[in-house]
Amino acid sequence: MKRVEPADILSLASYDEQRDGLRQLALEVKKPRRIHVAGVLTFLFENPFTVRYQIQEMLRAERITRESDVLQEIETYNELLGQGGELGCTLLIELTDPEERREKLTLWRDLPERLYLRMEDGSLVRPRFDERQRGELRLSSVQYLKFDVGGTVPVAAGVDLPDLRDETPLTSEQRRALAEDLGVSSVPAR
Repeated sequence: MKRVEPADILSLASYDEQRDGLRQLALEVKKPRRIHVAGVLTFLFENPFTVRYQIQEMLRAERITRESDVLQEIETYNELLGQGGELGCTLLIELTDPEERREKLTLWRDLPERLYLRMEDGSLVRPRFDERQRGELRLSSVQYLKFDVGGTVPVAAGVDLPDLRDETPLTSEQRRALAEDLGVSSVPAR
């Protein structure tokens, strides 16, 4: 998957001028790449546009303009993208009650190993994940995942923790979006 390059980044002034339109476009691009599982997990599959948008928003929020700092943001956010047949994903664990969140993030410490994408043949692809997002006692509510799908479009996303089991079939629109990100020309009908 193509990486975000320094030449792709707008100046703060140019970004401010275009921000409303880019925000709307980002919502449209993210919509088919967002998969909800078990009512509390959101898989957001990243592509160069979503990552570029996040970089621009971070630069804007932090008023970052120094070239070395901009390059650091680009490098950091490019880590979200899959490489060579992979899908990069930001997982959001969406628990609004602070007490429940504290309890579940401790109880679900092994969640990253229990996530999967189901492939057309029924096999499960488990993610690689960033160990820095997991402490000794609890999990961060945001996880960065890489699924090595071998350039093949999955048919479902799921979780199989003992107390959290669910699977969400991907719609044809979601599969087409992921196929585009993988550089696959067509998606088998489901």
